[in-house]
Amino acid sequence: MASLIGVTSGMAQTPQTPPALFDRALLHARQRRAQALGEVTFLLDRVAEDMSDRLAAVMREFHAPADLWTPGDGLAALRTRLPTIARIAPDATGAETLPFAPESLDLVVSALALQFVNDLPGVLAQVRRALKPDGLLLAAMIGGDSLTELRQAFAAAEAECEGGVSPRVAPFADLRDIGALLQRAGFALPVTDVDRVVVRYANAFALMQDLRRMGAANVLIERRRTPSRRATMLRMAEIYTERFADADGRIRATFDVVWLSGWAPHASQQQPLKPGSAKASLAEAVKKAGRE
Repeated sequence: MASLIGVTSGMAQTPQTPPALFDRALLHARQRRAQALGEVTFLLDRVAEDMSDRLAAVMREFHAPADLWTPGDGLAALRTRLPTIARIAPDATGAETLPFAPESLDLVVSALALQFVNDLPGVLAQVRRALKPDGLLLAAMIGGDSLTELRQAFAAAEAECEGGVSPRVAPFADLRDIGALLQRAGFALPVTDVDRVVVRYANAFALMQDLRRMGAANVLIERRRTPSRRATMLRMAEIYTERFADADGRIRATFDVVWLSGWAPHASQQQPLKPGSAKASLAEAVKKAGRE
């Protein structure tokens, strides 16, 4: 059974922490509520299967792995291969300081958790410091154009019915941004890719019910604190159907699962060539190609 790490490391948050977007204490409470109601796990199940396949392609054994903030028991399938994996539960207060000693881990995995981090650069830097040389970070987070349909439908309905727009759907990082953050945190050989999942629902309210049972309802700090008007909600559902329904009347919802991986630097890793070390110039190669 996975253990909970409780090692204090004295590692502080990265200075100049950006303004908080998410109420992480509320996120923790809503994830616990979703578990009590019966979680909707189709996305997490897909990610867990994909993560198992990706780890199987890494030809090495890991002896000090940790699972960072994955909701519920989402990565239980990894325990067959990683029996010593330690599960790091989210802090109930929403704190983002990680309980890792420097160079204490050789693998950190995380599934569908990092999209709700306020200081993603700081968390990645903490993970990087916690990895031993040649240790691996492998994570999946919601990003890109996820829930673009719901975002557009809410914006149009609120503009029409209330004369303004309130924050409804979290902003998601794109592939290029995440790759840059990995490099900024000091990871070697960073790689990112996207798995786009399109799910169909009977209506927008069925989608929103699934989001609640994923523990992924709106936790933006700037969210509206009063109940939504019934007329706005009904108009949102109408707009969603008008713009994003298939011929059979069912609506589409996009989820972009962004995968990211990087290694703690080690001398054995492939190194980029130093400037000026190439044995042939690009100009010569172009001239040669033109003569052929």
